Amino acid sequence: MKTIAIIGGGVTGVTTAYALAKRGFAVTLLERHRYVAMETSYANGGQLSASHAEVWNHRATIAKALQWLLRSDAPLLVHLHPSWHKLSWFAEFIGAMPHYHDNTIALARMAVAAREHLFQWADEEGIEFDLKRQGILHIHRDRAEFDHAVAVSKLLARGGVPRRAVTPDEMRAIEPALKGQFYGGHYTESDSSGDIHKFTTGLAQAAQRLGAQLRCNQQVVQLSAGEHGVSVTVLQGDSADITDYDAVVICAGAASRQLAAQVGDDVNVYPVKGYSVTVHLEDEASRAAAPRVSLVDDTVKLVSSRLGEERLRVAGTAEFHGFNRDIRADRIAPLTDWVQQNFPDVSTHSITPWAGLRPMMPDLMPRVGPGKAPGVFYNTGHGHLGWTLCAATADMVAASVAASRDSVLQRTAAPLKLA
Repeated sequence: MKTIAIIGGGVTGVTTAYALAKRGFAVTLLERHRYVAMETSYANGGQLSASHAEVWNHRATIAKALQWLLRSDAPLLVHLHPSWHKLSWFAEFIGAMPHYHDNTIALARMAVAAREHLFQWADEEGIEFDLKRQGILHIHRDRAEFDHAVAVSKLLARGGVPRRAVTPDEMRAIEPALKGQFYGGHYTESDSSGDIHKFTTGLAQAAQRLGAQLRCNQQVVQLSAGEHGVSVTVLQGDSADITDYDAVVICAGAASRQLAAQVGDDVNVYPVKGYSVTVHLEDEASRAAAPRVSLVDDTVKLVSSRLGEERLRVAGTAEFHGFNRDIRADRIAPLTDWVQQNFPDVSTHSITPWAGLRPMMPDLMPRVGPGKAPGVFYNTGHGHLGWTLCAATADMVAASVAASRDSVLQRTAAPLKLA
């Protein structure tokens, strides 16, 4: 097993290509856009947040979703158009609720492992991506939020993520630009933030230097797995091209479910739309008034990250609306309103809105490892933690591919037994 196709050029696909190239595989990355990192890895919240590893499979999530059902600006919005995919996903989501504690701990551990890989790769390859290692501050506006966060912190600690409670005065010392009244907060010093698009494009170039081929404008439309490898059909204009590989790793985000079905696997990824605005800090007053520490506002489920001197990224919301990619004004408005309310001296005159589809599994655990058919592997379904987890899951799936190759080599090299 030597030739590997990676389907998808987002952060999970590119980190997977890099991890496999480092192990000596002949890697070809297939991306449907003109460049890598042009969808969900383009303008996310920017947080490398082990402290955000809590899975959503909790009764409080369901209660809030019902409460927000008729609000178009709700942090969690479920469109009422029924579909079998949406209904089956929510059924599995509810079924995963008993695993809330174990899955939160597992994601925290994965995030800690990912952090070390990502920083090491960026250092080795000289990738600049506006990294800020100043921690993440969760802000709570009432006691109920704070008490829930205390319980979450205990789970995170079991996963290797220390997070400490802080008073409002300590919060303002950590981030002096923060305005308003708060009940309290939690601060995770080991967390950080950065520009996912810069990192992904930089690592893609590093993967190329290691010999990986990056092929863009490649729309994968069909997979066929057999005993001797996987055939990948790519649409190029009006013609189709079929290439055989020893193995394929599906890192196709929200498109992974359809591709998995073609090779006999059920990967129930649902596209959960998130929004962001990039606030361009064009004047000195805005640059001085904008926060530098990355923030999580638990009341409205928004995050912010300072990207260099001249950009503030604010992101959040979860919208269940299938593959709809529309950037809606009523979903963007809460993001700019949040900046105006909490950082009133920051001008929101110049902003860039964005929306992307997070590939989310019902239990919020990414699908990593081999599929049913030989030569088929997955690294997908990371939900809101793709940027946080990608380096660990890339290394995990690369190790899985290498183990499969070694197993094949051992079988073919086994001596014949004479009767």
